[in-house]
Amino acid sequence: MNERPLQYGASASERQHYIELVKQHGSPLLVVYRQRLLQQVSLLRAQLPGVSLYYAIKAFPHTGILKILADADVNFDVASAGEIEMLQQLNISGRRTIHTHPIKKDSEIRAALRGGSTTFVIDNIEELRKLLPYRQRVGVLLRVSFRSESAKVDLSRKFGCAPAQVLDILQQASAIGVHIRGLSFHVGSQSLTPDAHVSAITHCIELIDKAEQQYGRPMNVLDIGGGFPVDYAATGIDYDAYFEPIRETLASSLPDHIEVIAEPGRFLVAPAVTGIATVAGTARRGDYPWYYLDDGVYGSYSGQLFDHAIYPLQVLNTSPERQASILAGPTCDSIDVIAEDILLPELKEGDLVIGHMMGAYTYATATRFNSLSGAQIIIV
Repeated sequence: MNERPLQYGASASERQHYIELVKQHGSPLLVVYRQRLLQQVSLLRAQLPGVSLYYAIKAFPHTGILKILADADVNFDVASAGEIEMLQQLNISGRRTIHTHPIKKDSEIRAALRGGSTTFVIDNIEELRKLLPYRQRVGVLLRVSFRSESAKVDLSRKFGCAPAQVLDILQQASAIGVHIRGLSFHVGSQSLTPDAHVSAITHCIELIDKAEQQYGRPMNVLDIGGGFPVDYAATGIDYDAYFEPIRETLASSLPDHIEVIAEPGRFLVAPAVTGIATVAGTARRGDYPWYYLDDGVYGSYSGQLFDHAIYPLQVLNTSPERQASILAGPTCDSIDVIAEDILLPELKEGDLVIGHMMGAYTYATATRFNSLSGAQIIIV
């Protein structure tokens, strides 16, 4: 039987809320709850005091979300000219960004500079050479690779130099007249334990100390990336316990002159967004009732394929008579199945299915397959 978290029923006010949203805006929807987003910002700031937050735009690239975060004094992690353009539409200064993509075309570098970005991440000397024409205008961070066995998405396989390469790259940078201001890492997305962060912070502080002794120039930035987990399994995450080792490591080991920044994406936006889909049709195939929704894995549930995420579901029907069922998406492709062998009451055309924790890598990775328009995004 499918082990996806599933909730049956809703309070009268919650049910009416979802019904009214669909009446007003249609279906499918991705509903951004402004207060929930701000609560996540407050939670992370409380858990990582003194750490500057740079929202990873790639998690949910929508101007409404960017505006809410900008007003809350959150900065931005950008990785493309398109993301910078979104900030420009909102008149958000590029000075509030870091460009974290380690591999960039020259056109991307120039677009970032035009947008006001001045801090760039690289992970090898060839990428550093691309910045030489702009050396008077940029600050550089060196990304180091630290693998996390607990991370759902390993981001240190594709990017980051080995720790053993750091001093050599710093030496080469110094030889061509570039001072690298600090180190950066990302242990991977949805990292379920703090161990990798603690180890990476410890190693980076040691490397910064060696570099300062060797080259006599201070490094003043440590970027600890993102990857902080959210509770897709609905089991309850003890965030005090999770972040305490990270806080203690920073407090006990970090030199006073080092600014610490982080790049949260999923942690901020995942809990702040709810998906609403409608049953568009039903069928009986073999032993299973099939329920076809107007959203699926080519749409808002794309994160099930690209992000290894399983979203908690809620049906408003409270009937105790349930049977193993299949939830399918709206496209013509057979891979477009949201959940199989999931216990559901009998659903009818027009019934709503609610998806929770749907902020991260949902809208961001949705496609236009079958030329479907996808979910409308609303902010409440």
